[in-house]
Amino acid sequence: MSTAAQIRAEARAGDGTGAGDGARIRAKARRPWTPSQIVLTLLGAAVSAVFLAPLVWALFTSLKSETEAVEVPPHWLPKVWTTQAWSAIFETGNITNWFVNSLVVSVCVTAVVLSVSALAGYGFARTEFRGKGFLLGLVMTGLMVSPAVLGVPLFTTVQQMGMVDTYWGMILPQCAPAAMVYILYKFFQGIPRELEEAAFIDGAGRWRVFFTIVLPLSRPSLAAVGIFTFIASWNNFLWPYMVTNNPDLMTMPNGIATVMNSYGIQWAQLMAGGLMAGLPLIIVFVFFQRQIVAGVAHTGLAGQ
Repeated sequence: MSTAAQIRAEARAGDGTGAGDGARIRAKARRPWTPSQIVLTLLGAAVSAVFLAPLVWALFTSLKSETEAVEVPPHWLPKVWTTQAWSAIFETGNITNWFVNSLVVSVCVTAVVLSVSALAGYGFARTEFRGKGFLLGLVMTGLMVSPAVLGVPLFTTVQQMGMVDTYWGMILPQCAPAAMVYILYKFFQGIPRELEEAAFIDGAGRWRVFFTIVLPLSRPSLAAVGIFTFIASWNNFLWPYMVTNNPDLMTMPNGIATVMNSYGIQWAQLMAGGLMAGLPLIIVFVFFQRQIVAGVAHTGLAGQ
C-alpha cells in the first residue's frame, strides 16, 4: 500500500508539474506585439473602415426622410429616425417578386456553370482528342472578349429563339463560363494522376472516377466557382435589362432602377433598395469567405 500511495503521490506531483509547464509555455507564447504587427493591424483596420463606410452611410441614409437625405452639408446620423424609405420601396415596387426572380436566375446560372465548367475542365485536363488545342485556345479567347460586345448578337439569337421575356432568355446566355472552365482546368491538372490510375486498375470507369474521386477533391474550387458565378449573376444588370420587358420578370438591379426612374431620384429609397439588393452578397461573403480564399488558393490563380 505504501508503494501504491507513493506512485499516486508522484503522479499527482507530475500532473502539477505538467500543468505548471503548460501555463509557463502559454505565458511565453503571449509575446508583445512587434511594431510591424501594430502597423499591419492599423492598416487593416483603416482599409476595413474604408470598405464599410459606404454601407454604413447607405444604412443611415435609408433611415432618414427624403428631405433630410438631400441636406447640404450632409451628416451621418439621422436627426429623425424613420423607416419611411423602406416602407415606400415596398409599396412602389414589387420587391418580393424581383428578389425571387434574381434568386431563380442566379441559382440556375450557378448550377449550369458548375456542371459545364467541371465537365469541360476535366475533359481538357485529362483526355486527349483531336482539336483539343484549338478548343482550349477558343475558350481562352473568351476571356478576352467583353460581355458587352456580345450583347447585340446574343439578343438577336435569343429573339429568334423566342426566349425574350423568359427565364431561359436570362439564364442561358450567362452560361458560357470561359473563366470558370479555365479555373477548374488548372485545378484538375494539379490532381495526381496516380489516384485515377489506381481507380482504373480496380475497374472503375471514367465517369465513376470523375464523380467519386475528382469532384470530392475539387470541393474548394467548386465552391469558389459557384460563389463567383452567383455574385456575378446576381449583380448582372445589362443582360436582364436588354432581354426583359415584363415588370414581373425583372431582377433586383433592374427593378430598383425602374422604380428610381419612375419616381425620380429619392436617395433614401435608393439606399434602401441598394442595401436589399446587396444583402445576399454580404451574407455570402460573411459565411463563405473561407471557401472563397481556399478556392482561389487551390485554383492556381494564387502563385501560379
